[in-house]
Amino acid sequence: MKPLIETDREFICDIQAPCFQMLSEEEAAMIRASKTQVVFRKGENLTKQGTFASYVLFIMSGLVKQYVEGDSTHNYNLQIVQSGEFLGLSAVFGESVYPYSATALTETQVYLIEKEALSKVVKQNGAFAYTIIRRYCEQNTRFFSVVRNLIYKQMNGHMADALLYLTSENFNGIDVTAYLTRKEIADFAGISTESAVKILKNLEKEGIVDLTDKSVVILHRERLEEISKHG
Repeated sequence: MKPLIETDREFICDIQAPCFQMLSEEEAAMIRASKTQVVFRKGENLTKQGTFASYVLFIMSGLVKQYVEGDSTHNYNLQIVQSGEFLGLSAVFGESVYPYSATALTETQVYLIEKEALSKVVKQNGAFAYTIIRRYCEQNTRFFSVVRNLIYKQMNGHMADALLYLTSENFNGIDVTAYLTRKEIADFAGISTESAVKILKNLEKEGIVDLTDKSVVILHRERLEEISKHG
């Protein structure tokens, strides 16, 4: 992690995200005074599961993997967080520790915003609070969907769900799979790396996906959706 100051080339003068445009001048000044701008290199932790949550993180650029830590050999990947999104929103609503870990998949530029300042703005600005609560609910909906799929689907369905998510339109054309190892894709599906590799090769033989270097390209999305549906 590298803190940035105003003389650094990467420094961004102000928060340009639409949600922050809802703030009054006084509220914006409060956020500016409470934030620190940092760069995380690829592979560095932005948050660590179980550590004290003193900041909410706003992603300005880059891709971040958010996951729940299991034992020493297995994690479960929850989602990819990208520019314009928050990490650690639970800290605004009273959580004292981060419930998950997050690691930079690419060089990632972040605002660390003191949770007390963000909480104060949420309490006094209804429009801004609505956007924060909506984002928090969207994250929870994603997590509930993940849990439901893990409980009721088999391995093929798990992999189909993971690939449909990682290649969705949410990422604006970014090839997310190119930044992930096969183990990381397996951790999105909640299966072993060996099983993930086997299923990917079977999908390639069936002409559903194309495996080029690290990338997974979906050739027949409808067939993958059928596997997800009946998986």
